[in-house]
Amino acid sequence: MELRVSGGARGLKGTIRVPGDKSITHRALLFGAMADGTTRLSGPMRAGVIEAMENCLGALGVEIERAQANELLVHGIRWQTPDRSLDCRNSAATMRLLMGALAGSGVRATLTGSGRLSARPMARVADPLRRMGAQISGPNGHDRPPLSIVGSRLHGIEYRMPVHSAQVKTAILAAGLQAEGRTLIHEPVPTRDHSERLLRELGVSLTSANGTLSMEPLSSLLPPFELAIPGDFSAAAFPLAAAVLTPGSELTIQGVGINPTRTALLEVLREMGARIEVAGLASAEVELSGDLTARYSDLQGITIQGGRVVSMIDEFPILAVIATQAHGETRVLEAGELRLKESDRLSSMTIELRKMGARIEQYAGGATIEGPTRLTGARVDSHGDHRVGLALAVAGGLASGETILSGAEVIRESFPEFAATLRSLGGQLE
Repeated sequence: MELRVSGGARGLKGTIRVPGDKSITHRALLFGAMADGTTRLSGPMRAGVIEAMENCLGALGVEIERAQANELLVHGIRWQTPDRSLDCRNSAATMRLLMGALAGSGVRATLTGSGRLSARPMARVADPLRRMGAQISGPNGHDRPPLSIVGSRLHGIEYRMPVHSAQVKTAILAAGLQAEGRTLIHEPVPTRDHSERLLRELGVSLTSANGTLSMEPLSSLLPPFELAIPGDFSAAAFPLAAAVLTPGSELTIQGVGINPTRTALLEVLREMGARIEVAGLASAEVELSGDLTARYSDLQGITIQGGRVVSMIDEFPILAVIATQAHGETRVLEAGELRLKESDRLSSMTIELRKMGARIEQYAGGATIEGPTRLTGARVDSHGDHRVGLALAVAGGLASGETILSGAEVIRESFPEFAATLRSLGGQLE
């Protein structure tokens, strides 16, 4: 599928909402499926990556019901051995979280996925789970899908995270809920904490101090719960950037999750000179949300590294577009993990933005972008990566002439209404 974007947009104006938070939806579905009773989720993301989790849980015997247009009911149950492989499609979150939950579940299952997912690293999850007693095997001894898991008796471990990954952390926590004894996780750099927030709300004994999580196992199933899921900040980043970069724009995005472990891009944009305001703060029991208003701004390049890279790993594609319009040099360091996402995002964005005239150089662990650059419409490709596709669509709106985005169907993985949303603000996409 191709998306045609006409450049030269002026004055993106309006008020919108974005899909529910992807990370929170994944975790809420998983923990709801592990609960004893019916969980009600309002505002969940409804997109391809979430459908992967729903379908896998359905194969395990969990009924997921659409109560209203924007509500899901998850009927938790003790899982059953599925009669088919669990297809995680292109969703690493689905596979990694299920690995942890299945490890101590008492059922047998095989996890499969797309070609790209089968090439992504799963040893980072399998290794700590095996230390807990999990039985996980891949073809020819490799930790690549398809992965067969036999639910086993687990024990808690003390584990120091060698990579910065909230998905690995959540997989260990999901296994630790079913283990004997305490689970300790040392996290040198904080990652998104949606799992910890929700588990504490559900009564799990889980503490955090000085970079160490300590969790006691459950003596029974998780209780069912009700959760309002805020808008996805990573999805909001794309219209937010379009407004900051398009002259005459003033855009408000309502009800966006502003968990501090997710909003590094907001901090970076403000340091670059972006005029973005946060209002309407709502402090829910689990997550914080608010309304973001962005206006066209004159930006300056900066250097981003360390913990900030971890906190905005999903926002690099749109940051690369933003940097093409900032004055001076923007450098992203210590970002080698970007090569292991849905695509090699350092390479994908370098290749495609250069087609549009951007001055961008990549290296092993990062990239340097010089700006401002007048972008020119071109034929570009999503590389099968929804974040790359969304970022290039925004770039097309800034460029002169027409940009044709190939592989645009992948945008449906996280933001199905993106084109319609931008059109409602004055963008020209078809």
